[in-house]
Amino acid sequence: MKAPLLRLQWPLSCVFLLLFSISGLAEPLPFRRAMELVAQRGTTSVAAAEQARARAAYLEMRNMYLPQLMVGSGVAKTYGFPLSIEGSAPSIVSVNYQSSLYSPAGRDFMKAARQEWQASATGAEDQRVATLLEAAITYVQLDTLASRMRPLNQQREEADRLVSVVSDRVQAGVDSQLELTRAKLAAAQVRLRLAEAEATADVLRERLSQLTGLPAASIETVTESIPEVPDLSQQPDIVGAALSASPAVKAAQESASAKELRAKGEHKIMWPAIDLVGQYGLFSKYNNYDLYFNRFQRNNATLGVAIRFPFLNFPQRARAEAADAEAVKARRQSEVTKGQISTETIKLARSIKQLAAAEQVAQLDYQLAQVQADAIKARIQAAAPGGSAAAGQPSTPPPGPRELSSARIQMDEKYSTYLDMSFELERARLQLLRSAGKLEGWALGGKQ
Repeated sequence: MKAPLLRLQWPLSCVFLLLFSISGLAEPLPFRRAMELVAQRGTTSVAAAEQARARAAYLEMRNMYLPQLMVGSGVAKTYGFPLSIEGSAPSIVSVNYQSSLYSPAGRDFMKAARQEWQASATGAEDQRVATLLEAAITYVQLDTLASRMRPLNQQREEADRLVSVVSDRVQAGVDSQLELTRAKLAAAQVRLRLAEAEATADVLRERLSQLTGLPAASIETVTESIPEVPDLSQQPDIVGAALSASPAVKAAQESASAKELRAKGEHKIMWPAIDLVGQYGLFSKYNNYDLYFNRFQRNNATLGVAIRFPFLNFPQRARAEAADAEAVKARRQSEVTKGQISTETIKLARSIKQLAAAEQVAQLDYQLAQVQADAIKARIQAAAPGGSAAAGQPSTPPPGPRELSSARIQMDEKYSTYLDMSFELERARLQLLRSAGKLEGWALGGKQ
């Protein structure tokens, strides 16, 4: 019996090891799929809770015009004259009805609550687009770091090779100990940059995991899936487009309108208000009604209107003045928000032009370093035995492996600088895309 079991254990172990190794691999996560996951997770709980609170406040004000019915009891034993309990005569069953018929202040308060609800909805939309922007920037930065770590690994190999070459030359008495220390310092600096890049990539992967809901270890970017970011810096009237599409500006304007309506409502509290009221009570003789009143009746009802006219209310006047100040403040804040959006949009448009020029400089700098490294490699190959060097003694000694390693390290550094400038340019374009209200369509593949 043991032999068949042993024969089965080996294939099963291989299957389990294969499944374990497959589950640990990172699966490619296309850009659009990542953005869809971020959008599906919705806005933050804080924004959703604020929107729900504003909606409930609006419903509270609107429902003041709907009937309010309360059923209860004021059962009590009466000694002597039947005194009231909470403003009503003692009764076995009591029913109270109330609804607003005419309330100028209530109407303005209801409009203000509706505006605040719309402002909270606009704020939630702004938060959702901000989350999409953060996810897009995080994805692009993580992909840029993945591209950057490849030349960093090459730099580390070249730096280690340079340390080995210089060490051999020091032992041969060609180079000094100072050259070896410089080579070791360059290798240590490359390892430091690589460690920093790996740490930053881990942080970005963890943040992208929080935004998408996927495990951090399973996230692997796909460079080809990132759509090209349109350049809106050349678009005419980009400031006007940003102001008309900005949720922050809309939310500030709606909040200012709500504060103005609320201030009007505070003033109109001094106006007359009319409520429809009704009351029913089921009385009992043990409350002495038959002794103190000419005629006892078990079922009693009242239906009518309650008219209120605040003649003197100095605290309310002060409250209305404070509401006026809040409205002025909110309107000023709305203008400040518009100014900030305009300034930020202009800065982004101008910075995109500067970053595009800086990216071109970094690209040309990298291409020049690549040509120089290829030239050094060609000179080394030409000077080697059997190479294509011209006959005769060269006027200058050919470069050695140390010069070639240094040139390759510089070329990889230039490439890393070029990648950094490309990412900064992409980030500025994404921010401008959000300001123009076109980020969501670009990220999710909809119409822009």
